[in-house]
Amino acid sequence: MNLHLPAGSTATHPWALEIPSGRPEWTHTSLRILDLPPGGSHRWETGDEEAVVLPLAGSGTVGCDGESFELTGRQSVFERVSDLAYVPRDSAVSVYSIRGGRFAVAGARCERRLAPAYLPAESVPVEVRGAGSATRQVNNFGVPGVLEADRLIACEVLTPGGNWSSFPPHKHDCERPGLESELEEIYYFELSRPGLAYHRVYGTADRPIDVLAEVRDGDVVLVPHGWHGPSIAAPGVDLYYLNVMAGPGPERAWRICDDPAHTWVRGTWLSQECDPRVPMTSAAGRITH
Repeated sequence: MNLHLPAGSTATHPWALEIPSGRPEWTHTSLRILDLPPGGSHRWETGDEEAVVLPLAGSGTVGCDGESFELTGRQSVFERVSDLAYVPRDSAVSVYSIRGGRFAVAGARCERRLAPAYLPAESVPVEVRGAGSATRQVNNFGVPGVLEADRLIACEVLTPGGNWSSFPPHKHDCERPGLESELEEIYYFELSRPGLAYHRVYGTADRPIDVLAEVRDGDVVLVPHGWHGPSIAAPGVDLYYLNVMAGPGPERAWRICDDPAHTWVRGTWLSQECDPRVPMTSAAGRITH
């Protein structure tokens, strides 16, 4: 299974990127990217997946189950935190954009059918995580306690140029009640300017995996199991990634386990200041420091 998917390599019209779920090698999560021209629209069926429709650039109207949600969106992922729409399984969904836009449809196979919902940008918790050169911003729009869903867990991470995130390396690939959740994960990357970043995935002795990917704008890395991190932003190039997670466990929970060889890093943050460039955005727009 190819775990590093360069931009454009999974395009299937009308999707600029399509990673379906329900395959033997990729079971629980999905991600699709929809590019709409001005006045463009697209309609699809969710099937056995729930999903969030998240503007990456631009704005639009999401229709689902007779309801309509106006998404204000944003100019880019580096400009502000966005509002979004949740759409349930077994639904017909449409997106229409007057001015055009780029939309992520992050999904997960699920059992329960919930109601469509709108989450305003002002309700998205913005977390500053780490310290020093490991400072990053996490937009927790799709986590338990913020967005009601059956299986789907999702968030956005913004990492200033030169910093590391998804660090220390961690995993969530087995079910240990109260300690670790079994979740496969999609990383979708965007960069603030032409450049590159790096992402690492490595396995255990029992479940080997080995990825060191040079990622560019629009690339994806799949994490079926194993330790993952760091995600490294090159100096001068801010890094964004969208995380999509789901698993087979009975509880919708995001519990991670650090690689014991690197968990000591967390202790060093106590004596370091957070990078003053973070947070980088809010619901109101980009933050200038």
